[in-house]
Amino acid sequence: MTIRVLLADDQALLRGTFRLLIDAQPDMEVVAEASNGREAARLARSERADLVVMDVRMPEVDGIEGTRLIGQDEDMAGVKVLVLTTFEEDEYVIEALRAGASGFLGKGVEPAQLLDAIRLVAAGEALLSPAATKGLIARVLNQPSPGDLVDAERLATLTPREREVMTLVAAGLSNDDIAERLFVTPVTAKTHANRAMAKLGARDRAQLVVIAYETGLVRPGERQG
Repeated sequence: MTIRVLLADDQALLRGTFRLLIDAQPDMEVVAEASNGREAARLARSERADLVVMDVRMPEVDGIEGTRLIGQDEDMAGVKVLVLTTFEEDEYVIEALRAGASGFLGKGVEPAQLLDAIRLVAAGEALLSPAATKGLIARVLNQPSPGDLVDAERLATLTPREREVMTLVAAGLSNDDIAERLFVTPVTAKTHANRAMAKLGARDRAQLVVIAYETGLVRPGERQG
């Protein structure tokens, strides 16, 4: 299947560069471009985008709000958002995850990394693996904002194995990594993660990470396994 990508950035030159790169791939195409978050949400819906590459800093409506608009629209439940930012902008990373982003990249990313990230996020994975970034997420999400808290009692609906897999997802492990750690197949690892997402109302693995920290299932500095 071809991944339908929408580019949201107020810099036309950067959008053009990304378009050339993405359209050259056999498994993806750019279906629209937007210069602010509101336009990105509107076009993501009308053009049936699978994934939005969303810049954070844009005029009028920024990428955080654009991500939130997409996440709140039931008709775009399957649309993934990959946020572009710089790793030192801590608050933007956390806001993006809470708004519903499935991952983020630095703007200086290599072309091959961008393409890999698009494929990864479109497949339902969470792009949260760089060690420094995981530490940042853990530190900030451990101090959740009022109103964003998820009732920890909801974790009681999970089986012990689902909780274990959720913990490893929060540690940034892929299905293959989890399978190796728990001596199960990658399909089994993915099934447990998907069941945990369904029970907790998480739209993807990135949101599962958010819930893991907000409920206290995982705490900063903990090593898994």
